[in-house]
Amino acid sequence: MSEEGARPVLVLGLGNLLCADDGLGIVALEVIRRRFEASEDVSFVDGGTLGLALLPTLESARRVWILDAVAADAPPGTLVSLAGEDVEPALRERLSPHQIGVADLLDAMHWRDTWPKQVRVLGLVPESFALGIGLSPRVAAGLESLVAAVARELAASGYRLRTRTGDLKDAVAHAGDPAARILGL
Repeated sequence: MSEEGARPVLVLGLGNLLCADDGLGIVALEVIRRRFEASEDVSFVDGGTLGLALLPTLESARRVWILDAVAADAPPGTLVSLAGEDVEPALRERLSPHQIGVADLLDAMHWRDTWPKQVRVLGLVPESFALGIGLSPRVAAGLESLVAAVARELAASGYRLRTRTGDLKDAVAHAGDPAARILGL
C-alpha cells in the first residue's frame, strides 16, 4: 500500500477482557478514546484477540502502537515501552493467551513485505491472566501511567491529542470496568 493512502498512526488495543489483566490494552484504549480527541491521522482500533484478521488494519498504517499487557521481569503494573528490535522478541517469547495470534500477524507482515515504518508496544506488566473480568489492583493503579505515556509518545512524534471537554472523572472508572464495556454501558 502506498504511504499516501496509509494512516500515519494506528493505536491498537489488544487483549481479552475475560482474562483479567490480559484485557489491559482494550481498557487503556477505551480510556484514551474517552479522554482525548485525535486528528484524522491517528486511528484508535480495538483489536481484541483478532490475530490475523487484523492484517489489513495494520497494513493500512505506517506507524503502529500496540497497547497490551507485556510480561517482563518487573512488578505488576510497571510501565513497559518497547520499540525497534525489542518488539518482536517480546511479543514472541512472552506470550499472553492472545499473543500467539500477534506473532502470526507479525510473520504475515514480514512475508507480505508490509511491515510498518515504526512498531511500538506500550503496556503494563500483568499480575494475572486468570479467567475473570476486571484488572488486578496493581495493574489498575498503573493504568494512568500507561495513558499518560501514550499521550506523551504521540506528542513526541508530532501528533497531538486534544483533551475532551466535560466531566472526565468517570473515563477511567468506566473503561476500567470491562463488564460495563462488554455490555455497552
